[in-house]
Amino acid sequence: MQTTRQERRAHTTAHSSLLPNIATRGLKDGSHRQEPRITIRLGGFKPALIEAAARLQINVPHTYTPVGQYPSMFSFRIGLLSLLVCAWQPSAWAAGPQTLRYTISSNGKVAGNEIDTFLPDGHVVSTLEFNDRGRGPKVSVNYLLDANGFPLRVDETGNDYLKAPVDEHFEIKDGVAHWKSTSEDGHGPAGSFYISNAGAVAETAFLVQALQKAHGAPVDLFPAGEARLERLTDVTVEDHGQKMHVTDFAITGLSFEPQTIWLDDEQQVFGVPGTWFALLREGWEKTNDQLYALDLKLRDERFARLAKDLAKHPAHPVAIEHVRLFDSEQATMLEDQTVIVSGDRFTAVGPASSVHLPADAERIDGTGKTILPGLFDMHVHVQALDGILNIASGVTSARDMGNDIDQIQHLQDQWQNGTAIGPRLWKAGFIDGHGPFQAPTGLYADTQAEAEAAVNRYADLGYVQIKLYSSLNPAFVPGIAKLAHARGLRVSGHVPNGITASQFVEDGADEIQHINFIFLNFLASQVKDTRTPERFTAVGANAAKIDLQSKPVNDFIQLLLDHHTTVDVTLGTFESMFVGRPGQASPDLAPVLNRLPAQVQRGAYSGGLPVTAENDQLYKDSYRAMLAMTKRMYEAGVPILAGTDGTAGIMLHRELELEVQAGIPPARSLQIATLNAARLLKQDKELGSIASGKRADFVLVEGNPAQRISDIRRCRLVMKNGTLYSSADLYSAVGIQPAE
Repeated sequence: MQTTRQERRAHTTAHSSLLPNIATRGLKDGSHRQEPRITIRLGGFKPALIEAAARLQINVPHTYTPVGQYPSMFSFRIGLLSLLVCAWQPSAWAAGPQTLRYTISSNGKVAGNEIDTFLPDGHVVSTLEFNDRGRGPKVSVNYLLDANGFPLRVDETGNDYLKAPVDEHFEIKDGVAHWKSTSEDGHGPAGSFYISNAGAVAETAFLVQALQKAHGAPVDLFPAGEARLERLTDVTVEDHGQKMHVTDFAITGLSFEPQTIWLDDEQQVFGVPGTWFALLREGWEKTNDQLYALDLKLRDERFARLAKDLAKHPAHPVAIEHVRLFDSEQATMLEDQTVIVSGDRFTAVGPASSVHLPADAERIDGTGKTILPGLFDMHVHVQALDGILNIASGVTSARDMGNDIDQIQHLQDQWQNGTAIGPRLWKAGFIDGHGPFQAPTGLYADTQAEAEAAVNRYADLGYVQIKLYSSLNPAFVPGIAKLAHARGLRVSGHVPNGITASQFVEDGADEIQHINFIFLNFLASQVKDTRTPERFTAVGANAAKIDLQSKPVNDFIQLLLDHHTTVDVTLGTFESMFVGRPGQASPDLAPVLNRLPAQVQRGAYSGGLPVTAENDQLYKDSYRAMLAMTKRMYEAGVPILAGTDGTAGIMLHRELELEVQAGIPPARSLQIATLNAARLLKQDKELGSIASGKRADFVLVEGNPAQRISDIRRCRLVMKNGTLYSSADLYSAVGIQPAE
């Protein structure tokens, strides 16, 4: 397999005795051509924060989503004499230091800032900090750049998104590059651009400048991969009575999709626009909407081209012959079946010996393969990229659990009319209260009247569910539930701060998001504020100590049964958070790590919640308790959902593996992600099983996932509403290698 020059040169060692070869395999796999900085899981709004983090070039630690570390100022003790001869010195700052300040906002509210100071000697000192519901990085970076804008030295310290320490360093000495962080320790011949785990947004501008000097050639990256540059568009913006000309650039090689950034005419960062998260030059924040609209237009054009190239619309019936079929009604496998699709419907399903094939059918040999109904991911926060990731992974339906109203409608329209590739969507409307830990999207309610107005707005827009969040006044819950039920909507959410899961259910909630809130039900006296990261750390410190056969647990499970309450466990979200350790491949990504782009692989080693020698094993035991609680609820008859709240598509496969690891039989796990989800959404007459007359949504995989659940990863063909896709082609479009 052909490799890039840099991939042949560089050597990186992950600090791991358990998986010593995974990082090396992935980092040297020359077939990985698009290489994101992040692969994440955050604990809420992961995909959107992943996208924002990638667009801001911020690494969110792999604990979520996604897709690191963050820094603090270092003074350098380095022999600068020879370095400064060729040090990078923009003419604008040759005479003295200049500082650029940026505002980081979340849903229009200031959440943090970045400050970049450029010194005449080639140093750039950057600080970056933002707050996301009590989480968020605080880092300082000191760069020294050469004449081409390549880092000669980088020192980063501080804390990462989950408050774990950041200590990352890069240096070129005697022609050899060395880099070391809490998750990596590598070296290679000098000559490539170092992509830090925790760098400031300014670093992206340095890379753009280096790429421009390469005159169209790619730039090799440390630790692996290569980057390319495309100039997209330019515009003159106006704010506070001033005008500025800015240019939009796209860099491939840093993420699953090109990463865009706006630079001024001095080739310095102007902004990374957005809604949930955005970074803009201080004083120019009002230009966000204009620039974001231009980015969205270009993004839509790109995904439209991919849809045109990758979607196949069969002109004749499609016959999948001699295939193993998952009967989701009975949760069993039927051998040697044939399935016929005409248009957007299944028209014949039965034993291969008895199904008549149309004379003009396009025939597909299903021998050794399994056909399943299209999968449902019941906890997503979709962004444009997720469409391809989901369809490639066999996820043809998804329930969005909180998003920007206009943006999700735009995506839903595109995915429905075929101008972009993506799953069917059902939407939950997000309601939270204002405050320091408020959600970064949705509608806000600080009175009962505002809460009920939000319910009515979502109902009028065709939403199927209301999702409540942690900062909402819990006194509003009964009224919200009553109105929502009257309008035909379900109610679910994070348990609002101040009440327990039991009270939430008694107040009318139909569903609880996240397994950690199940445990918090028994920790009310020990947890001060569930709006903060304490909702994770308290569970890590105590879940393993709870007797799952105790009367309080039994009484709670009976309450769930009495109220017909569903639990959206999102096991994958917490696996990396509780089990991931710096320098070790997080177990949720380990099964697919060598298929992912090199820069995404790096995120798998960044670790989860900060742990000490005293509580390291306790957090791992607490995650096992989460699996055990899931099994207890399932065996008692509490409905369990398969939802990811993480990286689209591939994390649903992991969610099903974790359900099986918890003790749910593989066939029942598949049923949860197909027919059970369709029933909850009241779509089982059209979706959720493969039967004549139903919508033609299916995924064809190698092997038998009812015997080996991991075979669900081995997707070959996916059909959504009669449109056929090659899973390998879709994965390739986002830089992922297909499963064997």
